[in-house]
Amino acid sequence: MLILIAGPYRSGTNDDAGKMADNLKRLEEVSWPLFQAGHLPMIGEWVALPVWHAAGGKHIGDALYDKIFHPAAGRLIALCDAILRLPGDSKGADNDVRLAHERGIPVYYRLEDVPGCGALAASH
Repeated sequence: MLILIAGPYRSGTNDDAGKMADNLKRLEEVSWPLFQAGHLPMIGEWVALPVWHAAGGKHIGDALYDKIFHPAAGRLIALCDAILRLPGDSKGADNDVRLAHERGIPVYYRLEDVPGCGALAASH
C-alpha cells in the first residue's frame, strides 16, 4: 500500500526550523518498518518542501506555504491506500484523516495495526 504518514510537522514549533526538523524525523522513523513490510511510505513534506522551495518560498507560513503544503497532502491522499496518523496535535494531520474518511481509506493510529507491521513494530 501507499501509506501517508501524518502527524505534527509545524504545529507547536512556533516555526522553529530545528523543531520542525525534529518533527519530520519522527515522521520518517516509521517509514523503514512500513517499507520493510512491503508498503511505500509517503510524507507530505517530502513533496511540499521541494515544491515550495522551487516556487520561491522564503518563510514558513508565507503565502506560498499555504498554497502548497495542505493542497499537496490532499493530492497525495487522493493517491494513497491508507494513512498512518502519528500522535500529537496537528491541524494538517487531522485534515488528512478527515480526507481519508471522505475517501473511505483506512486510517491507522498505531504502526502495529498496519497490515504486515505487527512484528516489525515490536522491534522498532
